[in-house]
Amino acid sequence: MSTSHENPEATAEGSKPCVAVVFGGRSSEHSISLITARSVLRAIDRERWDVVSVGISTDGAWFLCSQEELEALLDEHPMAQLPVGTHRVSLPLQTGDSRLLIHDTAENGAPLSRGRHVDAVFPLLHGPFGEDGTLQGLLELADLPYVGCGVAASAIGMDKHFMKLAFEAAGLEVGPYTVVHDRTWRTDPQGVRERVAELGFPVFVKPARAGSSFGITRVDDPSQLDAAIASAREHDLKLVVEAEIEGREIECAVLGGHGTDEARASLPGEIEVHGHALYDFEAKYVENDGATLSCPARLPEEVVDTLRREAVRAFHAVDGEGLSRCDFFVTHDERVVINEINTMPGFTPISMYPRMWAASGIEYSALIDELITLALERPVGLR
Repeated sequence: MSTSHENPEATAEGSKPCVAVVFGGRSSEHSISLITARSVLRAIDRERWDVVSVGISTDGAWFLCSQEELEALLDEHPMAQLPVGTHRVSLPLQTGDSRLLIHDTAENGAPLSRGRHVDAVFPLLHGPFGEDGTLQGLLELADLPYVGCGVAASAIGMDKHFMKLAFEAAGLEVGPYTVVHDRTWRTDPQGVRERVAELGFPVFVKPARAGSSFGITRVDDPSQLDAAIASAREHDLKLVVEAEIEGREIECAVLGGHGTDEARASLPGEIEVHGHALYDFEAKYVENDGATLSCPARLPEEVVDTLRREAVRAFHAVDGEGLSRCDFFVTHDERVVINEINTMPGFTPISMYPRMWAASGIEYSALIDELITLALERPVGLR
């Protein structure tokens, strides 16, 4: 990495709030995080926010990575991984010290450390070790405000099993499913096959704690089940198997409220997948024509109202903060069945979350401002 970075010295008193945009990470969604970060760094209002950008390598190293370096890397390879930079970064884990610590090496080889004041962190990481509560816990320990859901909400939103339990407890309609734990599959695979058969085919086999549709397989008959389970177990040893729900796939974006204000729901959008059996990784991120979004979705007004209301209920069911995207099925008889919640949805140029808010009257740059403002309003710790 080169050494052309945003000024890493302490923010002068009275200057703009400093936002640390953090991206990359250890999950299989590392490259998607880089694409998301490039989009946010291009759009964030530099007149309003001072920005320092921090990359996390696939082995967990933190370092300064400028927008220019990120742009050059992705221009060379759209699904790149970050090489470790020379300006390493760490967080102080005590209250009242809201700095990034930047570790350099002097010409004589002696280590040098300097602080960079930060007012809020915008964590643009997807999947495990970023979206699942682990990073959020680290930021809580570091006493740093951050965009998005807290520790518990992030962990629940990452686990399709506990997410469904939270939805059911809140009275939302959830489709039929069963959970396959590692020990159960290794000790009683036939019992698992019988439980899955009770759901009826087709079913969808999914890793419980992976995102971007990695490892998801549609299974049309029992002969395909073992291979689907093996594929999902490459990403997570805990699986969720869901019965197919015949209906339209509808998404709704949620944005937290200020103070005691209610959370807000966007107009719902409909995903129309082209050339794929499901809305998988290639349809989401690789093929520009793999899927299209219709927003607002062509639905009766009363169904739209129900979707927006249920999205906010789902957000509160997991103790959501900041932002989330809720995914639903609308059946032929207009039942609204929730599928899942995503607590750090993608911000790529083709991502559904910002597109639904744009259709609802909040453009991309304004949406970024709103999310950072919400983060600054919210204290860390118990709340």
